[in-house]
Amino acid sequence: SLGALAHYDFAHMASAPIEDGALMKVVDLFGYVRETNYGRQFEVRTEINPTNLAYTGLGLQAHTDNPYRDPVPTLQVLYCLESSAAGGDSMVVDGFAAARRLRDENEEWFDLLADHCARFEFAGGADTHLVARRPMIELAPDGELISVRFNNRSAAPLTDVPFEKMPAYYQAYRRFGEIIDDPEMEVSFRLEPGECFVVDNTRVLHARKAYGGTGHRWLQGCYADRDSLLSRHRVLSRQAAGA
Repeated sequence: SLGALAHYDFAHMASAPIEDGALMKVVDLFGYVRETNYGRQFEVRTEINPTNLAYTGLGLQAHTDNPYRDPVPTLQVLYCLESSAAGGDSMVVDGFAAARRLRDENEEWFDLLADHCARFEFAGGADTHLVARRPMIELAPDGELISVRFNNRSAAPLTDVPFEKMPAYYQAYRRFGEIIDDPEMEVSFRLEPGECFVVDNTRVLHARKAYGGTGHRWLQGCYADRDSLLSRHRVLSRQAAGA
């Protein structure tokens, strides 16, 4: 339900149509597609000369998408159309839980990742060059966790960490990655055709196990934004209360 997605920042849908572009119907339930340089939707399947690791059969570390954008897309939909290859299970990790675990282990390291901006960059051909500076762990002024950005493939050289703090910053970064990679932090599942999942891209990291051999794996993805989801949820809740 929209309420569960709004509360847990993750939802899994099954028994949906197995047809090209069906993921747009998912977004229509609550909002609008966020179009990017990848288009209104993008394909996730093996390519001969891929420009993105997502288009290979290799496993992907848990990550948030597009940290090089400002603002980042806050929702991502991944929709399965074909899944006959061995492996390729999807995984999700609660980034806020990972950040809190880091804070419980070493508050100084947590503060380093929250107090200093990391840099993320994507140069995708002649017409796209995206760069953003944001902390890996972003807090509101009152200390509330509001966003996690973690994507080693999009990380750029650090320019905003004082030299004397750099060794400790990298220790914190490394430990944060180890926590995210801990199997105890992940929930894994296999997407079958007609199934999809939606994640809040500012909180929930997603990953994929390697796949290969015979068969095919074809997913379609798109981005949307959380404000329209929350708006739709409030409207429906108000209508239900008045019924």
